[in-house]
Amino acid sequence: MTPSPSWDSPPKTLTLPSNTVHVWRASLAVPASYLRTLEGTLTADECARAERFYFQEHRERFIAGRGLLRNILSRYLGREPGQLRFCYNSYGKPALIEEADAEGLRFNLSHSHDMALYAVTHDREIGIDIERFRPDVEAEKLAERFFSPREATVLRTLPEQLRKEGFFNCWTRKEAYIKAEGEGMAIPLSSFDVSLAPGEPAALLRSQKDPQEASRWSMQALDPGPGYAAALAVKGHDWELKCWQWASM
Repeated sequence: MTPSPSWDSPPKTLTLPSNTVHVWRASLAVPASYLRTLEGTLTADECARAERFYFQEHRERFIAGRGLLRNILSRYLGREPGQLRFCYNSYGKPALIEEADAEGLRFNLSHSHDMALYAVTHDREIGIDIERFRPDVEAEKLAERFFSPREATVLRTLPEQLRKEGFFNCWTRKEAYIKAEGEGMAIPLSSFDVSLAPGEPAALLRSQKDPQEASRWSMQALDPGPGYAAALAVKGHDWELKCWQWASM
């Protein structure tokens, strides 16, 4: 497996060449003062959405996650975080509203518990997913229900101690792919195969809709930290990955 790069501190002057993908790791457990700063960058619609969360911790994670997204993207665009405007396709995939300086910038985000990942690139579809390991997950039952027959078979053949890891490898890679495609759960999880065995390179192996689909995509397993699995799906193969650690104030 190609190891994911280390999570480095970003340079003061940040550039994003056309053949590069940046992934940012950030904690959503931010100090209260910084959370208020992030909240101040949100639109009225985003603040209203935050208020609809019943639990305060979920409300705060949403504010932190959206505020950090704005701060990260603002570094590439040279604009204030609060000036950015988003639109969504019919399946909920976010994008920047087209402006002269935002043209071509693509991004995707995912969070699980207190950890968030943000992927940024130019002019290519991209998706990312992170999941925290849950010891009570019924991996084989869920695989039989949602995964392809091939994936469920591979999972069953793994040594028992590796099945949870294999399950979350599969889940994050499938989620990253459907998020990159931008059609969400309109793409049945059972309609395509990904690699999942621990130690095996992340890859889209087969798609029912098009025999050539797998050749158009590349995947990268990510190591966000102990207790988490994550994956990145990118259209094309001619790119390199850099991983940055966001430092909360």
